[in-house]
Amino acid sequence: MKILPDYEHMEYRDVYTCLLHRYRHILGLWQPDIGPYGGLLNVVVDGLFIIGWMYLPPHDPHVDDPMRFKPLFRIHLMERKSATVECMYGHKGPHHGHIQIVKKDEFSTKCNQTDHHRMSGGRQEEFRTWLREEWGRTLEDIFHEHMQELILMKFIYTSQYDNCLTYRRIYLPPSHPDDLIKPGLFKGTYGSHGLEIVMLSFHGRRARGTKITGDPNIPAGQQTVEVDLRHRIQLPEAENLHNFNELSRVVLEVREQVRQEQQRQQEGAQEDSQDPAPPAGEPPAKEAAAGPAEGPAEGHQEPEGGSGAAAQQPTESGQPFVLPVGVSSRNEDYPRACRMCFYGTGLIAGHGFTSPERTPGVFILFDDDRFGFIWLELKSFSLYSRVKATFQNADAPSPQAFDEMLKNIQSLTS
Repeated sequence: MKILPDYEHMEYRDVYTCLLHRYRHILGLWQPDIGPYGGLLNVVVDGLFIIGWMYLPPHDPHVDDPMRFKPLFRIHLMERKSATVECMYGHKGPHHGHIQIVKKDEFSTKCNQTDHHRMSGGRQEEFRTWLREEWGRTLEDIFHEHMQELILMKFIYTSQYDNCLTYRRIYLPPSHPDDLIKPGLFKGTYGSHGLEIVMLSFHGRRARGTKITGDPNIPAGQQTVEVDLRHRIQLPEAENLHNFNELSRVVLEVREQVRQEQQRQQEGAQEDSQDPAPPAGEPPAKEAAAGPAEGPAEGHQEPEGGSGAAAQQPTESGQPFVLPVGVSSRNEDYPRACRMCFYGTGLIAGHGFTSPERTPGVFILFDDDRFGFIWLELKSFSLYSRVKATFQNADAPSPQAFDEMLKNIQSLTS
């Protein structure tokens, strides 16, 4: 039985023609279609192999730990002019698999020997092994009953695929010198759901966090947070930082101001549509200067000149930060100083993505690699830390291609 390819008698032309050229379209970043859970796959050339690495968040709640990764499949030449696909799922070593390139931005994998995924101890042993790998603990270590239910549900749902998956291409967000921080992938805490992967991107005066991995409440592909970079929030004084009601008051005042601004914009648009067109050759009347009629809400800071993230230069010195009493956090080891805060909204929903709604919150920028979000209605705090792994063939060909990708992955779970 031949275990390794006969590289000594293999021509580079065969390697390029039958391996690299044939499978060039699957190189890059991908999101598997695993219901609400999603995932992150990076397909790379590694020597004379093409390998698909699945990237996993660190164990909850250690958000600053590096990503974990494991191989799901590999492709190489066992014989001249014949590429071999092997499934790497399970604990019995590589075995026969198949890859079908559906189109340029979509491909599927299939395992031809799923018995290699089974363990001698049956489903109970498979579950305990998966739990140690996924969560770094045993079921007895998890005392929260709801969390146990979510973990068991995820195992049952994801294990049924047996590495027979469809993948859709995703891109890393394009960056711009005026961005608040460098966009990219972050690991974030999501309560009983554990750590999830979120993509932070900037769109003019707004920043968006899109889930790359998700859960039954907010699935992968959905926009978990949106940040309004036009509305900066000044946190309460140090002696009032612990007071949740004080923070809530400030945020709700800003929300009301945002609502009034949106209402004025809608009314202005309706008036413009009803105004008669000026006579030919006569210039239109000058538009009124944009901006709210009222002054800023207390605790709210207007940008000084410019617009969007370009006007928001983070202050390195920072200001004290502590979570208000009553706000829960999976990770108590969060930074105690922040650079700046903005008004934002977070997406919440019932199980099965039922009754989704955007609720007010606070986006907290800690440093270049960490930010947080306080979910006002849930009285919950999420901490996000940058994914520092390097991904190959992952850049978007254009900003338009990136925006189209975001729409596509969101539509799959809407």
